[in-house]
Amino acid sequence: MANYDTIVIGGGPGGYVAAIKASQLGQKTAVIEAQHMGGICLNWGCIPTKALLRNAEVINLLKEGKTFGFSFENLTVDYGAAQKRSRQVSGRLVKGIDFLMKKNKIEVIQGFGKLISSTQVEVNGEVHTAKNIIIATGARPRQIPGMEANGTTLLNYHHALELTKVPTSLVVIGAGAIGMEFSHVFHSYGATVTVVEMLPHALPLEDVEISEEVERHLKKAGIALKTSAKVEKVESHGDSVTVTISQNGQSESLSAEKVLISIGVAPNSNNLGLEAVGVQVDPRGYIMVNEQMQTNIPNIYAIGDVTGKLALAHVASAQAIIAAEAIAGHETRALNYVNMPRCTYIHPEVASVGLTEAQARAQGHEVKTGKFAFQANGKALGLAENSGFVKIVAEAKYNEILGVHMVGPHVTEMLAETTAMIGLESTLEELAHTVHPHPTLSEVVMEAAHVALGQAIHA
Repeated sequence: MANYDTIVIGGGPGGYVAAIKASQLGQKTAVIEAQHMGGICLNWGCIPTKALLRNAEVINLLKEGKTFGFSFENLTVDYGAAQKRSRQVSGRLVKGIDFLMKKNKIEVIQGFGKLISSTQVEVNGEVHTAKNIIIATGARPRQIPGMEANGTTLLNYHHALELTKVPTSLVVIGAGAIGMEFSHVFHSYGATVTVVEMLPHALPLEDVEISEEVERHLKKAGIALKTSAKVEKVESHGDSVTVTISQNGQSESLSAEKVLISIGVAPNSNNLGLEAVGVQVDPRGYIMVNEQMQTNIPNIYAIGDVTGKLALAHVASAQAIIAAEAIAGHETRALNYVNMPRCTYIHPEVASVGLTEAQARAQGHEVKTGKFAFQANGKALGLAENSGFVKIVAEAKYNEILGVHMVGPHVTEMLAETTAMIGLESTLEELAHTVHPHPTLSEVVMEAAHVALGQAIHA
């Protein structure tokens, strides 16, 4: 038996950050991890997919040789090499996490942790005691009942990242960020891709104008999209799959080599001993927490995807710092989940923060908007990536910025500016008067603010 000030269950982007912060604040800390440090994000999510998306970007750039004045013959692409590189990138970062654990004198305990009391965690038959416990067990791919992923014809994102060969054809169920990113990667490598979405638009949580722009690019690229479509059944035929959908009252069968199921995640809250200890969960299984990430058991905290707040790695890391600071008795600041940045790394990229126009109006705001297209931006034209736009949603009386929505080149790198401004309750005037360097893509954000003020410069 070992005694700690804080035990963290789970070593993902929430768990390992919580452990580091707790150690920095003087806590004797341990992390319990059942698989690999870095969690889903570093091993089977954010990082390896971005490596693959970079490969897709290069391939698509090579297809535009005529634009840049070069040509070649007999181009071959090796997806196996791309997949290998993605695993190497993940492996390097996981080694970095291991180094950080040693640097911060955090003990890593390999195994599945289970609560046996509010201060005790059992791992591999051994009991460890802590004054405080942080649950950071994350989430797993959500399944369609009766159509569970089998790793051969029916895939989840974990299976998809293990593929070393691109399927000739693919049906993607779910047009959220995960589904759209894999659609882009596999289509770039030559797969015939059909995306099925139950809601009316691709990326259904984005501002509708952003979703419509994305749909236009999907059509242009040759990716089929079936929206307002319900999956009725999935039938595996050994080396192929048939997906039956209903759309507008009509039934249709889609045949493909493989199906990727990307309909969200479910919390890893089972078998943790929560019921025995009395930790409250909601009907979906998410652990309920207050603004300090504290559960109904005062010394037990929960962070990340298992809380059901917002399944994003950077949100988990932000929650981790709050939990560790709360345990140490420090004053904490509550997170506003509406104002968390959200990114989708397709082509063109999508990035957003704050309220959509529809959400702002539904909340009773008198709204004004400003939209500026990348086609009028010098840097975008120089890059030959001038599709998309920036849309700003503001409150009309005081011009406070309520939301910023982008689709275009490298917009995921441009979002932090407006995230900070929304957090500071900045106005359109303050954004418009912030001098942006020229020529940069970020000028489009400033120009959109000018448009919203009715003072367009380059529109």
